[in-house]
Amino acid sequence: MDMNINFPNLHISLSHVIKSFNLGSFSIALYGVCIAIGMLAGLIVASMEAKRSGQDPDTYFDLAWIAIVCSLIGARIYYVVFAWDRYKDNLINIFNIRQGGLAIYGGVIAAIITTYVFCKKRKLSFPLVCDTAGLGLITGQIIGRWGNFFNREVFGDYTNNLLAMQLPLNSVRSEDLTRKLLDNMVVIDGVNYIQVHPTFLYESLWNLALLLFLLWYIRRKRFDGEVFLMYLCGYGIGRFWIEWVRTDQLKIPGTQIPVSMAIAAIMVIISVIWIAYAARHTSKAVEVGTDEQTKDRSSDRKQ
Repeated sequence: MDMNINFPNLHISLSHVIKSFNLGSFSIALYGVCIAIGMLAGLIVASMEAKRSGQDPDTYFDLAWIAIVCSLIGARIYYVVFAWDRYKDNLINIFNIRQGGLAIYGGVIAAIITTYVFCKKRKLSFPLVCDTAGLGLITGQIIGRWGNFFNREVFGDYTNNLLAMQLPLNSVRSEDLTRKLLDNMVVIDGVNYIQVHPTFLYESLWNLALLLFLLWYIRRKRFDGEVFLMYLCGYGIGRFWIEWVRTDQLKIPGTQIPVSMAIAAIMVIISVIWIAYAARHTSKAVEVGTDEQTKDRSSDRKQ
């Protein structure tokens, strides 16, 4: 298998980009390494925000061990359910995640449920914990997406834009190929390359911009839970347009509708409505409090 990856319009050529390496008798996939680094970085970011906002950072270390396991299981279940044709004839492959197959929305849904149960047990504020943990979640996504780069997966159809990426034809799954990709193949040193949208890179950069915004906004939030809702909204907007160009879309059974696009749209709508309602409710509460303080002052003056 040819191991080169090129970004022709950036004049970048990466030779022998490996998928895994050996440590003694063990083979370690870089896909897993990226996810592990992302989890660690996310935990650090969440614990730093907890310390800044007067929470106990240890709470997030306790939550992380549970949420990470549940999120991985949720991400795998989501992927297998919507890609069942790939596994129904060889069920043992369901447990092989070395070659990818983790759907982020499945992980996010599992993480939300896990966090809710955790907060109920610990008697913690669920919205506040979501705001803090959400910063860690998106940090993990930024780094974890690079696992798709090493696996030569999660790419879009043919493009010749600035970030266009070239992959050897024999390094990708045949089911991820389209007629357009095959019609626009290029031959470099006798090797066939497809030229694709690097959607993993788009999503990583989008999430980085979103994280920087959330880190700025969290000091200005109007109510607990607002930052997490903004994450769901911002990620949903990015995921909707990125999913549009991917060639490995998971479809809602019996339809041609990409499930991640549908969930992204729903998340955006719910988040916007929730933020607008909560912000208005918070504003009214502040106005009522201000009016009561004004009345109290007037009463004191009369006395």
